[in-house]
Amino acid sequence: MIAVDWGTSSFRAYRLGRDGRVLDTRSAPSGILSVANGKFSAVLDAQAGDWIRAGDGPVVMSGMIGSRQGWLEVPYAACPAGFDEIAAGMRKVAWDGTTAWIAPGLSCRDEAGIPDVMRGEEVQILGVLDRLGAGAHTICLPGTHSKWVDVSDGKIARFTTHMTGEAFAVFKAHSILGRMMKDGATDVTAFEDGVRRSADAGGLLHHLFGVRAGGLLGELSEATSASYLSGILIGHEIRSAHRSRSQVHLLCSVRLVEIYGRAFSALGIEAKVFDSDSVTKGLFRLAAYL
Repeated sequence: MIAVDWGTSSFRAYRLGRDGRVLDTRSAPSGILSVANGKFSAVLDAQAGDWIRAGDGPVVMSGMIGSRQGWLEVPYAACPAGFDEIAAGMRKVAWDGTTAWIAPGLSCRDEAGIPDVMRGEEVQILGVLDRLGAGAHTICLPGTHSKWVDVSDGKIARFTTHMTGEAFAVFKAHSILGRMMKDGATDVTAFEDGVRRSADAGGLLHHLFGVRAGGLLGELSEATSASYLSGILIGHEIRSAHRSRSQVHLLCSVRLVEIYGRAFSALGIEAKVFDSDSVTKGLFRLAAYL
C-alpha cells in the first residue's frame, strides 16, 4: 500500500510491503498550502504516481489534506474513538480512474464544553496503540500545536491542544522579547531554569516579562534568553496538561524528544519515547478496514 502523511508544509509518501514494512520513502516541500488551484492529484501523481501505476495500492492519507484547505474536508470523528470509529470516517477521493482514502481528524470538548480538534496526530496514536496495552495512558505529541492525549483501553478518550511552539515563534519574532535574543543551540541551564520558573506564582504573562527584565539587568544574555523563554512556555504547557499519572509517552521527532525529555526530567516526570514512524503503522492498519 501507499501511506501518505500530507501536512500544511510538507508531503511524505511511504511505499509499504504486505507486512507494513517501509520499502521506500519520498518527501517534498509540497504541503497543502503550496498546492495551487486545488491540484492535489497532480502533486500526488508527481510524487508517487509510478507506485500507484505499479499497483502498490490502496492509497491512504492523513493530515491536513483532509482539512478545509485540503483536497476534501473530511468530517471529524468524535471522541472516544479507536480504529473502528476512525476507519468509519474515512472518505474517498477519485481522479483519472484512481482512488485514495483520507482519514478523518478527531474532535472532543473540554470540561467547560469548548471544542478541540486534531488532524494527523490521531493516526500516529493508532500506530502505537498495540504497544500501550490495557488501561489508561497519556501521550504527549509536542510541536507547533502540542497535543496531550488520554488513551483508555485502546481508544482516544480526550485530548487538549497547546499552542506552545507557535507562541514561542511569535514571541521570538514579533515581540519585544525577541529584540534581545539571537539564534543558537539550546542553553540547557537556561532552559531548565525556565521550566522550573513555570512553577512559581504570578502566572504565564508575568513570567514572560521576566525574560525581558532578566535581559535588561544582565541576568540573561542574548544567547540564553530564547532557551529560558522556551523553558517557561513548555513548563507551563506540561503543568497545565499533565495529570496525576507519573508516566508520559512521548511521540515526536528526535529533536523534540531531547527538548521535552529535559523538561520532564526537570519536573520529575518519567517519559517513555515512541518511535516517530507510527504514522505508517496507523495508516497500514486503517487500510485493512477498506
